[in-house]
Amino acid sequence: MEGRGTVRTVRGVRDTRTGRGTKTKDEGSDLPGVWSAYGVLLQYLRKRAGLNQQQLGDAIGYSLEQVASVEQGRRPAKAAFTVAAERALEAGGVLDALQGEVDRAKLPRFFRNFALIEAEAVSRFEYEPMLVPGLLQTEAYTRALFAGHCPPLNEEIIDQHAEARLSRQKLLTRVPLAELSFIIGEEALRNPVGDREMMRGQWQHLLVVGALRNVEVQLMPAAGGFHSGLNGPFVMLETKEHQHLGYIESQEVGCVVHDPAEVSAFGLRYGKLRSQALNGVESARLIERLVGET
Repeated sequence: MEGRGTVRTVRGVRDTRTGRGTKTKDEGSDLPGVWSAYGVLLQYLRKRAGLNQQQLGDAIGYSLEQVASVEQGRRPAKAAFTVAAERALEAGGVLDALQGEVDRAKLPRFFRNFALIEAEAVSRFEYEPMLVPGLLQTEAYTRALFAGHCPPLNEEIIDQHAEARLSRQKLLTRVPLAELSFIIGEEALRNPVGDREMMRGQWQHLLVVGALRNVEVQLMPAAGGFHSGLNGPFVMLETKEHQHLGYIESQEVGCVVHDPAEVSAFGLRYGKLRSQALNGVESARLIERLVGET
């Protein structure tokens, strides 16, 4: 779908909402360059400090194998690893400066460019009819989705995808604040992707996030009849340069939409959906009722 030069379609792992999908052939054959760059820097700092891998591992609470894997770029550093290594090696923030890129590289290849734009967005509006949007998911909900992936993912890949998705949630509280709006189908909240306790935690999390002054959460009633969102989920985003983009994704295919006419149509649809959905107060009341039913 690159014929017009305005819509980019790439196949890869689905990450923004469901975790459905699988690694592309390219992703399975090479590892992100930023993991190697982080490893080279870590090794330099370790040697500068006069430590071997075992000594560094002892100092930061990780095994020799884990330190070696990070230095060789075979495993991405987690945020806790970086915090500990910064302190032990007196790194001055250089490892922390790479952590965002390390986390972003855990995302499927096709989604990384959009995630980079998303991280600096001025505003972001999302309609999702069937699942809680990724930016609003609890860790338990996220892991339940990835655990249900077909074909199955190994535990390391589940960990990486979950960490990457949760890392994207920094957008909710990033400074300067972004204006964020979510319209979620009522079915998404009633769909038990996990047990009742897990769902209860997810509903409570929606109430907490929805109370943030830069976040609006609205629910589309299940019996709302016809509306312009029945064609599927989509995202609208305004970049820091005030360019307006759209994003749609389904069945392992993601499309970033640049064409102004198409993005404008997304805006019209989203405006209608906002008027047809429950307002923020009504939506919170419905979520509270769900919590009370457990």
